[in-house]
Amino acid sequence: SWGRYSARCGIPRHIEMLKRQGVPCTFFVPGYDAQCHPDTVRAIRDAGFEVAAHGYLHEAWDLGAEEETKLLHQTDRILRDLLGAPVQGWRSPSGRKTANTMHVLKAMGYIYDSSDKDYDLPYRLRFGKDEKDCIVELPNNTYSLDDFPFFKFSFTPPSEVLAQWKSEFDAIYDAERFMVLTVHPRSGWGSGMPARTRILEQMIEYMKGHAGVRFFTSAQFARWCLDNPDRLEEVSVS
Repeated sequence: SWGRYSARCGIPRHIEMLKRQGVPCTFFVPGYDAQCHPDTVRAIRDAGFEVAAHGYLHEAWDLGAEEETKLLHQTDRILRDLLGAPVQGWRSPSGRKTANTMHVLKAMGYIYDSSDKDYDLPYRLRFGKDEKDCIVELPNNTYSLDDFPFFKFSFTPPSEVLAQWKSEFDAIYDAERFMVLTVHPRSGWGSGMPARTRILEQMIEYMKGHAGVRFFTSAQFARWCLDNPDRLEEVSVS
């Protein structure tokens, strides 16, 4: 029921807030959730936000290549049919992935992955020998920029979470890096409830108060990276 709260309350609340603030956003959606709540996925699209893939049933992603490939295509078909447009990015539900994952994503036309936590800048991820075996990696930074550990494990009050996020942003801003703030629009350990959505809005207002800050969806940022390849490092994985 915590997850159903996302569709009924959390996502509509986030959409309203994000539209009020005039900032873009990416919603990473599991295929199963999209099947259960197709109108919610369409509402995200109709509000002008990006919908990206996030596994089918939020799997741990310790699958064999055949099952992994099947689920990647399954979720892609579900989202494409609902959106009437290609899906451009993916984030692993568990952070796990393989070289096979990258090959499948690339073959489906995806331009970015956002699963890793190994750098504080985007980079080109090379996963094969062919020149085209490359994808933009948008690391989702650090656990301290995710609402999950605060609300699931430490039961941190929203005001303290906001203070932590501001501290992280200040350091990232001074270092001229990029920041991925990951929140879950559910109840329980997510940010869908009013008090927790409020601090997200306050965080957005805080970031907007700093000169030079720009907000992107993941796909918008990935396209910027593709247009500026000389600005990115390249990392190869086996």
